[in-house]
Amino acid sequence: MSERETMQYDVITVGAGPAGLAFAIRLKQLKPDLNVCVIEKASAIGAQILSGAVIEPQPLNELLPEWGANPPPICVPAGKDEFWWLRDHQRATKFPIVPPQLHNHGNFIVSLGALCAWLAPQAEALGVDVFPGFAASEAIFDDAGAVRGVRIGDMGVARDGSHKPGYTEGIDIVAPITVLGEGCRGSISKQLIARYRLDADSDPQTYGIGLKELWQLPEGRGEPGKIVHTLGWPLDPAIYGGSFLYHLDKDRVAIGFVAGLDYADPEFKPFEAFQQLKNHALFKPLLEGGEILSAGARAIIEGGYQSLPKVEMPGAMLIGDSAGLVNVPKIKGTHQAMRSGMLAAEHLAETGKCAGWDAKLRASVVMKELRKVRNIRPGFNKGLWFGLA
Repeated sequence: MSERETMQYDVITVGAGPAGLAFAIRLKQLKPDLNVCVIEKASAIGAQILSGAVIEPQPLNELLPEWGANPPPICVPAGKDEFWWLRDHQRATKFPIVPPQLHNHGNFIVSLGALCAWLAPQAEALGVDVFPGFAASEAIFDDAGAVRGVRIGDMGVARDGSHKPGYTEGIDIVAPITVLGEGCRGSISKQLIARYRLDADSDPQTYGIGLKELWQLPEGRGEPGKIVHTLGWPLDPAIYGGSFLYHLDKDRVAIGFVAGLDYADPEFKPFEAFQQLKNHALFKPLLEGGEILSAGARAIIEGGYQSLPKVEMPGAMLIGDSAGLVNVPKIKGTHQAMRSGMLAAEHLAETGKCAGWDAKLRASVVMKELRKVRNIRPGFNKGLWFGLA
């Protein structure tokens, strides 16, 4: 077999999500002479992203202070917040007070995929090489056992392992430092967490599933900026989860449903529950006559503070959802992802090495935020009302 082609960088970023792109931008702002690349498995930047999403803009304000003059394509200032308990398939009670974690004054409703597609050119303008369609298949290591980069998967391989006519051997992308921002359960992150036993002193990680649809409503029905969250039906009180409805611009809404994957009922089907939800009296009149523009589902990391693995290893670092930084009560992780990427970039600019990143992250505002809410998700293991209390 021929020797694989190799590309050499100073820093490799795996994953072009908000964490990876914020990291690359911040690092090039601080160290413009470094050769930095971002590789992304999706064919286009943003195509792999699925989220609501309501974002807290503070990290973006710090990263790109002038972003408001040229905002992402979908960027609607948050307006009215509502919080409902769905009692059954018809009845709903509106809570008079919205929980503090769900206050969204000053936040923005965005398409997270569009946000990442918007961030990528900002990185390229600083000299970052951004490569969509580059799916890392495995990490590669030096003789001392440290991570020295990633191998891009071969293209044109048949099911039986034989090579098709269009076979192309994947290249090796090598660097002294590899930063993993793959998101929840990223393949390379899983390999390295296991290899270096990074989760040996952490609680087991927990997960949820999120389902989302983007709808085009009949003209005049949208309320740009309105944010609705619900608890209750169609979920059993023993199952953690709820729903969201975000009003975008141009009479579009994002509706979604989240359920913890630790449910015990073998008959429970999250997709079916989502379809039931849309027929609730709170949502059906809004959606009736509209059409689904896009739909998808993704895993959500929920373990939080107790489940955070060690985020450094020889030659590599974890950021964003690869580390598990979602603030579950807020139903937000974008600001945490971006903040962690920026902090990782600052750490590398200061030290030039991975060592010390774990301590820096744990002493940061990212972990301070997670620590404050560390008992909320575990509280729901004893039921809905115990968790709310």
